Amino acid sequence: MTKEEMIAKIATDANINKRQASDALNSFFENVTYSLKKGKKVSFVGFGTFTVNKRKARVGRNPQTGAQINIPASKVPHFRAGKSLREAIKK
Repeated sequence: MTKEEMIAKIATDANINKRQASDALNSFFENVTYSLKKGKKVSFVGFGTFTVNKRKARVGRNPQTGAQINIPASKVPHFRAGKSLREAIKK
């Protein structure tokens, strides 16, 4: 499902126009991003939890040349599905 398809579905389900649905979805994305940048986790009971995981610095290899390269430490977003979501997908 694309963002545009999600906006259309939200607009239909909530009986609002697409502009309002787009604003709501964009606000959701912005607030999840803001919370993760601040180091907070975002949890929706039954749906799942967004967190930030830290990756250590490591040495990798350039696949074309085989030369070693240093890969710096980084932070990456992570989503863990909740029980209700996992169960709904199994059916």
